Amino acid sequence: MISKRRKVREAVIESIFQLDFNENISYEEIILLLRDLLNKKQVPHNLIEEAEIYIKNILENKKNYDDLIKKYLLNWDFDRIANIEKSILRLAIFELGNRLDIPPKVILDESVELAKKYSNENSAKFINGVLDRLAKEEFKRL
Repeated sequence: MISKRRKVREAVIESIFQLDFNENISYEEIILLLRDLLNKKQVPHNLIEEAEIYIKNILENKKNYDDLIKKYLLNWDFDRIANIEKSILRLAIFELGNRLDIPPKVILDESVELAKKYSNENSAKFINGVLDRLAKEEFKRL
């Protein structure tokens, strides 16, 4: 059984994934998409507001999050990263910096599982490597 928090994470990455295809998409459009996804995933209403906070923060800090991703890439060009991987990394960076109630190992494990679901095993390893370095060096959480 998929946890409620995993469903929230999935809906968030599915929503912010749109940013890389349509830079003109409005905040309101992303929130409507998010709410629709959360309803389809049968997420309890009390977690909808939390998911909206995730979206708002990620939208407002997208450039900063992307700069962090670039900083921790090893021999890899940011433009070569798949859009779904960027979305997963942005979500994880938000959680590492703002959700101190969630252990960093959980954030990394969830990110790896999302990568396996939405991409592949190589993607999962890549995301784990970037987030491991980022969590240790940038957030001092590992």
